[in-house]
Amino acid sequence: MKTFEGLFEELRAKVAAGDPSSGTVVAVRDGVHAAGKKVVEEAAESWMAAEHEGHERAAEEISQLLYRAQVLMLAAGIELEDVYRHL
Repeated sequence: MKTFEGLFEELRAKVAAGDPSSGTVVAVRDGVHAAGKKVVEEAAESWMAAEHEGHERAAEEISQLLYRAQVLMLAAGIELEDVYRHL
């Protein structure tokens, strides 16, 4: 099972490798604006799933939201520690 920290390390490694066929690499290269739009989209889908589609769909959408939040972090140069200082 993946953890939040484990996913972040996996995504950071993908970005460092720079494989142009990686969706994560492309998403980070698209920049903060594009990454932020995806966060907003996934947040809305998470909310709607939780409201109308049940536990499993909500969990799936929230997992996509967490992924997109981490892509935004990578695009903006934000580390986990930067975020954890504010929790």
